[in-house]
Amino acid sequence: MANPYDRTTGEGGETQQIGRGDIPALTTNHGTPISDNQNSLRAGARGPTLLEDFILREKIFHFDHERIPERIVHARGSVAHGYFECTDPIPELSRASLFSKKGKRTETIVRFSTVAGGAGSVDTPRDVRGFATKFYTDEGNWDLVGNNIPVFFIQDAIKFPDLVHSVKMEADRGFPQAASAHDTFWDFVSLMPETLHTVIWAMSDRGIPRSYRMMQGFGIHTFKLVNADGVESFVKFHWRPRLGTQSLVWDESAKLQGGDNDYHRRDLWEAIAAGNYPEYDLAIQSFDAELADSLPYDVLDATKIIPEEVVPLRVIGRMVLDRNPDNHFAENEQLAFLPSNVVPGIDFSDDSLLQGRLFSYLDTQKSRLGTTNFHQIPVNAPKCPYANMMRDGMMQTHVPKGRANYEPNSLDEAGEDPGPRPREDGFRTAPQPVAGEKLRVRAESFADHYSQPRLFWNSQTQNEQAHIASAITFELSKVGLDHIRLRVLSQLRNVDEGLAGRVAKGLAMDLPKAAVPERPAIDLAPSDALSIQKRWNATLKGRKVGILFDEGSDKAALDALIGAIEKAGGTPFTIAPKVGGLDLAGGRMKADGQLAGSPSWLFDAVALVLTDAAAKRLAADSAAVGFVADAFAHLKAIGHDEGAKPLLDRAGVKPDKGVVNLADLPKAATLRYWDREANLRDLA
Repeated sequence: MANPYDRTTGEGGETQQIGRGDIPALTTNHGTPISDNQNSLRAGARGPTLLEDFILREKIFHFDHERIPERIVHARGSVAHGYFECTDPIPELSRASLFSKKGKRTETIVRFSTVAGGAGSVDTPRDVRGFATKFYTDEGNWDLVGNNIPVFFIQDAIKFPDLVHSVKMEADRGFPQAASAHDTFWDFVSLMPETLHTVIWAMSDRGIPRSYRMMQGFGIHTFKLVNADGVESFVKFHWRPRLGTQSLVWDESAKLQGGDNDYHRRDLWEAIAAGNYPEYDLAIQSFDAELADSLPYDVLDATKIIPEEVVPLRVIGRMVLDRNPDNHFAENEQLAFLPSNVVPGIDFSDDSLLQGRLFSYLDTQKSRLGTTNFHQIPVNAPKCPYANMMRDGMMQTHVPKGRANYEPNSLDEAGEDPGPRPREDGFRTAPQPVAGEKLRVRAESFADHYSQPRLFWNSQTQNEQAHIASAITFELSKVGLDHIRLRVLSQLRNVDEGLAGRVAKGLAMDLPKAAVPERPAIDLAPSDALSIQKRWNATLKGRKVGILFDEGSDKAALDALIGAIEKAGGTPFTIAPKVGGLDLAGGRMKADGQLAGSPSWLFDAVALVLTDAAAKRLAADSAAVGFVADAFAHLKAIGHDEGAKPLLDRAGVKPDKGVVNLADLPKAATLRYWDREANLRDLA
């Protein structure tokens, strides 16, 4: 290949790549070609830098201002592009165009995020996760802005600043980052029993998802669907990952915070780059006012769910994420979601938390993006034609022509363009009678704060209940004020006496009297849909298997295992003490990763293809011992050949259903082995 540069070094030996030919010219932001991008303009070779240097000034000026305020919540996120395809049209429920025809596709972008931490925090703390989808429909943008938990901490938006202040870093000390295990959060929880339902979800395995690809999403609120005849119904939106819902275990999550703080972002990126596109079903729960009135809880209360057994889910479409962003800043940091972005056929309910979000999100975009014209940023702009009479403003990029910046106008009678006008088929708010006094009150139907946390608790397996109790114990152990712990325990007694007792025992505290509920809890029928373990999808698709080998390993066995994993839809990743290539029995092989930098936390299952001599040598290597011991402790499948026994023994691996020979690993790797946990660690 010919050298594309006229010159490659400067007077001081600095790299200079002065292009020629087809290489685009490097210019200033205003188009002036630049001849030297390595040196400032000076008065003499060793003299002072001159203020005249407009190239230096522009470059530094832009750099000084290239960061924008991070989101107050959901600051750390990852995005992916894709499309939504309608699979079951619902014109009888909604006139929304994207739901009108089977096979119709709508471009989407999705942002997954943590809630509490800053933009520079980690991916795997215990936290609620955001699941926000922008649909670029042919009727405008629809933003379904939800979380991976179907309920929220509070019932009224006026409490949102208090909630966020309590869970963020404590105001005097600036820590802990991305963690709820501290005084102020649990103080707020203990004083606001409406938070308990979401808290128990967050303390469950839902708070430490395995991957964004294996995470459910929920619209949280009750919305309305409106059909072409104006008939309305209530609706709740659900995203369901086709790979199934999976979680980490707590120790694994904690280790990943140090081992790979980009774990979820990397996982999403690599899956899409490899063509393993994440897919999600969009399902709805639709119901009428009569059913809503019959329920023992209020559908306008964002701290409540409607179990699938009461209102079954109907799958109406699927979403495929098939493209990574080209630029993190332009497509992630500048991406703006608005719950107020709806299209004809979708409308709002009177959920007081939702009503507050309709104001808050629009307001915050002006603060973050600096202009009311943020909708013109490509990632936020509708894909359909749009026009109105709004003009000017900071960073206006459109150049409207003519005098028609108001309506009505009659400029068309003078032969001028009169601009756009409303249409009969435009968005219409569903009519609803409104009556009553102006009051700062909350409906009595919102007063039951314990029945649904009890429902969630009773729907879990014994192992999942142990995880919840252990998580709350851990969090409260980080709380330094005893009166807060006691108040939380008094609230937990209204959820389940066993749960409260287990947490109290874990804290070495006596149980206080139960808090007096505003409304006594009732027992609701358990729902298997609320349990990850009961609905586990036993597949290797989307999963990753780490394969440890060393000098002398059987190459034929490695090749066979790699082939079997790929055939089952999994991704093999080979690991060795050295990555440059090792001599094996039957050939030579390079590893994908080096042992010390590829801990088993990064994989869904592991395999050991080792000679006896190699296993004995690795049994003296802490990285190898930790690789196996952690996989066992994190309840993962371990495949091995006979030669691996010395390393298995050194790592303390005891035979069980998840410790198998290499041939059985692809099947075993579809599961986690929850029964193993009771023999490995104390759970509350």
